Amino acid sequence: MPFTDLVAENRVHRRVYVSPVVLDAERERIFGGSWLYVGHDSQIPAAGDYFCTEVAGRPVFMIRHGSGEVHVLHNHCPHRGALVAGGRTGNARMLRCCYHGWTFQVDGRLQAIPCMESYEGSEVRIGDPRFDLKPLQSAVYRGFVFATLNDDAPALATWLNQAAAVLDNMTERAPDGELEIAGGCFRTVQRNNWKVYLENLHDGMHPKFVHQSSLRASDRVSRGEEPDAGSNAALRMHIIAANDQDFEQMNALTVDCFGAGHSTMRGFRNPRSDDLVAREYEEALVARRGVAEADRILSLNYHNANIYPNLSVHPSFMQLRVIFPVSVDRTLVEIWTLRLKGAGDAFNRRNILYANTVHSPSSIIKVDDLEAYRRVQAGNAGGTEWVSQHARDRTASGDATGSALSEHYIRHQYRAWRLYMEGHRS
Repeated sequence: MPFTDLVAENRVHRRVYVSPVVLDAERERIFGGSWLYVGHDSQIPAAGDYFCTEVAGRPVFMIRHGSGEVHVLHNHCPHRGALVAGGRTGNARMLRCCYHGWTFQVDGRLQAIPCMESYEGSEVRIGDPRFDLKPLQSAVYRGFVFATLNDDAPALATWLNQAAAVLDNMTERAPDGELEIAGGCFRTVQRNNWKVYLENLHDGMHPKFVHQSSLRASDRVSRGEEPDAGSNAALRMHIIAANDQDFEQMNALTVDCFGAGHSTMRGFRNPRSDDLVAREYEEALVARRGVAEADRILSLNYHNANIYPNLSVHPSFMQLRVIFPVSVDRTLVEIWTLRLKGAGDAFNRRNILYANTVHSPSSIIKVDDLEAYRRVQAGNAGGTEWVSQHARDRTASGDATGSALSEHYIRHQYRAWRLYMEGHRS
């Protein structure tokens, strides 16, 4: 069956979740054809700082040049293919391959080869770009670094489309107008296809069912039937209890879809409060931006935004999730927290608290989702051939905008999926 026949208007064939052949094609055509999030430029603040990751399954690293520019390079020595940048992070005045000592400048240009005379008469020479570390096309938007293997990709801002407004809002929430990565990340390997995770992120139907166990546990603590939950218990209970929205409330949440498979969902947790920590933060923002502008910034309450295919952000609590397909039934997700420069430490710690409450592998919310994802993956190994995506908003006239109870955004993702798989690159 051709790849494009696996997707119909209101359903997809289960093979899109379970076929290794499909995943191989996705890596080449979707992850290889679109812009992918690589990292945040705050992770490499000084000249020579680098951060290793992957793009479409290929090892890469971003590194800061002495001029301040950020380069994204293939982590692949052109001599024998070894990784050049070692570990996850580091700093280098030059890059030296550990295998045979080929040395490169931080922008990837070949600098020196030991025993150069042994290559006399060959085509190997310094200055020939074939023997430099190969660069990827890359761009930075508000500190968010993206790269693509597609030489014909549109400009990053064009590809981001209206999803760029979410990255704008996240950055504008910082009183000093800048964000930075706060500490390390959670890395979870989920037992599901990468699309299962992405499809769940705007799903307003599942919390009432999937999160019953965490809601019951939170309710017992709130009623005093369990031991005190320690510091910040009230905020943690508030975060968990928000999953108990009724269907009318979920139906009122807008999910908007944009080009290239991107989408946004309005928030069902209220991130604003009137306690001292929140007031100090808002006062700092008002001092920099003025009352009206600060209110505009903070009134944009997004639960999350999906920047297809490998990034999802949670703007109000500064969460950032990066998606890496490992195999057809394994997905690595990295969860990072961003710090708002100019906000107090206590306010920024709330975003870390949110990460611990919702995204930690030991979170009582996260395990609910992981079990649901596992069952979706296991169930799609057999049974009916087609998976339904028929749910529609009761009032929406099309698939560009709907509610959190509609599956219009999943259909939107698969329209983008089909275009990529047909060979349309970005």
